[in-house]
Order: sequence, then structure tokens, then C-alpha cells
Amino acid sequence: MTKIDKHGEVFRADRRRFLRGAATAGISAAAAALAAPAFAQEALNNIIAAPQRGNWNDQFDARATNAARVATNQPILSLQTLGDIQTAIASYSDIAGRGGWPTMPGNAKFQIGMSDPAIEILRKRLMVSGDLPKEAGISPAFDTYVDAAVRRFQARHGLPADGVMGQFTYAAMNVSVNTRLGQLQTNLGRLTPLANETAQNPRFVMVNIPAARLEAVEAGGVVQRHTTVVGKITRQTPILASNINEVIFNPYWHVPKSIIKKDIIPLMRKDPQYLTKNKIRLFNAQGQEVSPESVDWNTDDAVKLMLRQDPGKINAMSSTKINFNNPYSVYMHDTPEKNFFFNLMRFDSSGCVRVQNVRDLDVWLLKNTPGWDRQHIEDTIKSGINTPVELTDPVPLHFVYITAWSTGDGVVQFRDDIYKMDGAAELALGTNT
Repeated sequence: MTKIDKHGEVFRADRRRFLRGAATAGISAAAAALAAPAFAQEALNNIIAAPQRGNWNDQFDARATNAARVATNQPILSLQTLGDIQTAIASYSDIAGRGGWPTMPGNAKFQIGMSDPAIEILRKRLMVSGDLPKEAGISPAFDTYVDAAVRRFQARHGLPADGVMGQFTYAAMNVSVNTRLGQLQTNLGRLTPLANETAQNPRFVMVNIPAARLEAVEAGGVVQRHTTVVGKITRQTPILASNINEVIFNPYWHVPKSIIKKDIIPLMRKDPQYLTKNKIRLFNAQGQEVSPESVDWNTDDAVKLMLRQDPGKINAMSSTKINFNNPYSVYMHDTPEKNFFFNLMRFDSSGCVRVQNVRDLDVWLLKNTPGWDRQHIEDTIKSGINTPVELTDPVPLHFVYITAWSTGDGVVQFRDDIYKMDGAAELALGTNT
């Protein structure tokens, strides 16, 4: 509980820190411009003077030579990332001092093969942020250079890297450099205590809520990454620190009272067979099973009952439930609804965290628990028998809210401020809509 309170205090200060950081960045940029007016435009002048290259007819593919890899095995919660985010802050301060980047006009869905005067502005925008090499030059062509640069930009912002200029790519590009600088400073404050704490842990799991991603970290490197589904805006996944102490195979799902009230009761009013179809049984306070027909679903009486779903493929947690002590009654789990993992923004749970390819995580969590190798795990799941397993070595767990970070090589990552914790309206891009 102390850890949760400590991290919560850091987050409560984030909005104030962001606004101070953004204001400071603006003042610094203005001072730099006054001190050296010509210097403020140097970045764009260099771009404009660059050789004209990269037209549609050129026979090359820039995808293979794009500057820096976005993927890395460096953990977000690491001392290395602290250093890298400080480097990113210095870089973005420099960009701000040079006048920032141009705003992309309109909303045309440019893609490879197209030509438009606005693509010249797009090239300048991508060059200033380091996504497009200056050698690509300025031209109205959306060629393979620009396609690769847009894909890199999209990947850095958690968007589908398809090279198509869509609504959310425009929105991300038009966030000002001062706002991005403030966002980096805010997240440096969030990361600092977490990175120092996890540096003491040989193994830990991190769920980054805005990215809807999980990292399993061992010996200073990411050994597994998993796509996740996290809480809706109205039912947010909490920020917390705990220890994973149990994995349950073929779990029962005890339906939370909030879901009974908000979801089950309305569903039963529409379809009286809903509970039966989904193998959810009702029990009273004495542990006696109650028939759904005996409940008045036009009232909230069902909240007084315990609703439990039997293990199986349609169980809300499918094969696995991962437990850890916390005051929010949340956990991580498998899901029968695998299609949600392929959504652009995965904010669809009631606060718990659904994990893609969770069996790989099960194996890693239980590697130090005797008798629980991959084959035994698979056999246990296949049996359909509810089987709780206590970890021999509990694994530290962190649910965090990190919307900006850097992992070296000039790759700076940003994510949609989905829960609006960063203190700037333009950072909530609305990608959940």
C-alpha cells in the first residue's frame, strides 16, 4: 500500500509539473529565438537546401535503410531509459529553440505514389523530428522515403505503421514541440522513482496502461512483450505496485458487483437465458445455488448474490488468472475474445488486464516453481480442472502510466493520453473513439 500511495503522489503532481515544463520550454524557445534569429530557422533552411531526391520513379526502397529501429529490448522502467529520456528532453528543447516543426495542413490521406504540395510540408515535419533523413530532400512526392518515415513516426506514436496519413497521424504530428517537451518532462518525473525501484529487481512485470503493453523483464532486458487490453475511460485500470503470487489455471470467474449491476442485469433483461448460455451460476449468502428465474431482474437484487462462471473456453478469463494483492480487486487474465488484441486502441476492460499469449507469460512466471514446465501447464489447462498454483518466487508487478519515453538511438516514443493525466488537452488524441 505504501508503494501505491507513493506513486500516486507522484502522479498527482504530474499536471502541475507538465504545465510548468511546457511554460519553461516556451520561454526557453523564445529566448533562443531572440538571441539568434537566424539560428531559429537553421533546421528548416538546411532541409530546404538539401538535394532533391526520392521521387516516385526512383528505384529504391527506403524501408530497408530507415534510420533507427523502433523495437528494443530495453525496459521502459530502467536507469538506461532515464538517461535516454533526458537526452530526448535536450533534443526537443533544441528543436523548440530552432522554431519547432511546421503544422500539417488539411487531412488528405496521402499514401505512396501520390503528389501534392502539402507533402513538402510533411517532409519538413518528418525531418525536424528525425523520422526522415535530410538526404531525402524536399519534393511534393510521397515516395518510399516518405512512406518509411511516416511508418516510423506512426510506430513511435503507437499507431498502425501503415504509411497512410489518417486522422490520428495528423493529430499526433500537430502536437506542438513545446507540448511534447512538457510531456517528456512529466514522464521523467513518473519514471524516476519507478526505474530506481525496479533496478533492484532481477525479474519484474510492467503493464504500461496508455500503451496497453506488458513487459516481462529479467536481468535488465525485456524477455517478453505482450499486447494487452486495459480499462475503459469510465472503468480505468489503476496505477499500482504489487507482487504476482499466484497463477490459477481454468479459473472460476467471480463476477464483480460493479459488472453485475452495470452489465449482467441489463443483459438479463434483454435475454433471460444469458446466464445459462454463458455457464454463470448464482449463489446466495449461504452458498446455495439460486435459479435465474427466481430473481427479479427489474431490480438490483442480483447484486446481493454471488455470480460465478464455470471454467471453460467461454469463461471470461479463459485459461488463466494471474493474482496479486491490491485494493482494487483487479488481476491479469486470458480471454476468449482474442479479437480485441488487434484493435488500434485496446481500452475495453472493466479495469483488469487481458494478456495476449498469456501462456508464454505463465511459463516465465512459474519457471522457478518446481514441476511447472510448459508441458505440465498445457496438460493442466487441457484437463479443465480449476488449479491454483502459488509462485515459489513472487514476481514484482507495476501498473504504470507512461505516455512518453525514449530508449536510445534517437527513438522517442509517445502514446495517447487516454486517461487525460498529462495536463494538456491536445495529448488526448481520442484514438479510443
